[in-house]
Amino acid sequence: MPRLSEVIAELDALWPPERAEQWDAVGTVCGDPDAEVRRVLFAVDPVQEIADEAIALGADLVVTHHPLYLRGTTTVAASHFKGRVVHTLIKHDIALHVAHTNADTADPGVSDALAGALDLRVTGPLVPENNLGRICELDVPETLAAFAARAAKRLPATAQGIRVAGDPDMVLRRVAVSGGSGDSLFDVVRASGVDAFLTADLRHHPASEAVQHSPLGLVDAAHWATEWPWCEQAAAQLDEISDRHGWDLRVHVSKTVTDPWSSHHTSGAPN
Repeated sequence: MPRLSEVIAELDALWPPERAEQWDAVGTVCGDPDAEVRRVLFAVDPVQEIADEAIALGADLVVTHHPLYLRGTTTVAASHFKGRVVHTLIKHDIALHVAHTNADTADPGVSDALAGALDLRVTGPLVPENNLGRICELDVPETLAAFAARAAKRLPATAQGIRVAGDPDMVLRRVAVSGGSGDSLFDVVRASGVDAFLTADLRHHPASEAVQHSPLGLVDAAHWATEWPWCEQAAAQLDEISDRHGWDLRVHVSKTVTDPWSSHHTSGAPN
């Protein structure tokens, strides 16, 4: 069995921490470098449900995409939900490691996994300077409505589902995708000449301006749903590393939906 320090060294080679944004908080949150690792659980969010799942699984390491303490902290007291996660993990000898923006810009990274889940052919990065997002081609052109239905079918189900802006009958040949929040990328998306953009967390004003600016189709999925495919990709990468080193790790992907929204009701009040 490998030690935690050996596994982390391989994960850092996949997602170099120096490639994370300066504001980010990536790396190992807790864990003994000399502890043996037998089971690894991948998840998007380091929340209590995932910690409990790791205990039930018998995991020695949890790897999440989102940081636990993004803005830092002065306490890990269990009176706070984040501190309770730390206490839970340490009590059960479970390490926690985070790969966030360094996984976004990796090759392959979060957006490659998203493109793969949608069966899109990646032709290059959306933002070459930092390898963020992906420009993709459809093997067969399809309408915006059909592409949105594809996303709804291929991505894990959430309360939000898929929101669409644009002419549902417009034909798409090239699309851009970016896992996680993507409305800061509208300028580069328009400059890329794609027909549609699939991402998450689209806010009213940027989306309104985007559809007024051009006929660009918008497909807005839940943040968690656009990043969950990375867990499967990352698990497969660690499986390959384990086989190469003869580690015999057991690698798992959490299917627990940790998207914060729990239900959806279509509004119908009169204007």
